[in-house]
Amino acid sequence: MSAREEHLATRRTAGLFDFSFMGLYEFSDQGAIQRAQTRDAASLEIGQAAYTLILNDDGSVFNDATVWRLGAERFWLFTGRPSDYARFRRDARDRSGEHAILALQGPTSGRMLARLIGDGVVAGLRYFRFAQLGDMLVARLGYSGELGYELLVPRAQEGGLRARLSDVALCSFEAANSLRIEAGYVLFDREVDGHANPRELGLERLVGARREFALRRRLVGLEMGGERAPMAAAELTSECDSPTLGKRIGLGFAAPQARPGDWVRLGDGRAARVAALPFYDPERRRPRDNPL
Repeated sequence: MSAREEHLATRRTAGLFDFSFMGLYEFSDQGAIQRAQTRDAASLEIGQAAYTLILNDDGSVFNDATVWRLGAERFWLFTGRPSDYARFRRDARDRSGEHAILALQGPTSGRMLARLIGDGVVAGLRYFRFAQLGDMLVARLGYSGELGYELLVPRAQEGGLRARLSDVALCSFEAANSLRIEAGYVLFDREVDGHANPRELGLERLVGARREFALRRRLVGLEMGGERAPMAAAELTSECDSPTLGKRIGLGFAAPQARPGDWVRLGDGRAARVAALPFYDPERRRPRDNPL
């Protein structure tokens, strides 16, 4: 299938993505995991995950991540780059590459997963929770803006898991990228550029009241094309042809006062109209849908 067909399959039924490239670091001390990221690790229940940020000393975002609590003093931190381990080597064990990580995403993903692990487990798994079933970890979360799950098994069991999911199309990073742009999710080395702070990314809720951040620019949606002659400049960070919306869209940074409907000029001279985020499922209800 083409990336467009993979994208639409994920929106309509389900797609399978290989996220095994991710960095995974295991912490065995609550204080260490708290220093590593911005969420309150002590408030997480065993079996709960949270979206989080890793900050530089100046308050800019080094990377985004998920933190999982597996035990009283056992935590996993996932990032999109195994090279991030250099930041945590004093406090964590590098477990990157030990697991196959397959993401099953789409409105029928819950029903598909139920054929593997049973209706009861799927029905009981809440958003940003995970369960251990033998050697497999199943987490309800995802990067597509749809109902979705991530399945982790030891590398030696990857072939067996793929065989059990052989009726689901394996999708490309290109499809994952267009899905996340529609859903308004940031990506390392793109929106998370090492300079933007949580407020500028619209993610200050992940830090709480512990720090205040300047607002020099802010993340916005962008719809490409138009004949207007905008005055304000904007920085484009990601773009794609949206299979769902049938238009060219992107993410980028504009002035703090920019509002949906405003026209801006991109660095390459193109005009774009500011749009509210996310483009798709504005209330972000689909990831929380009834899985069955």
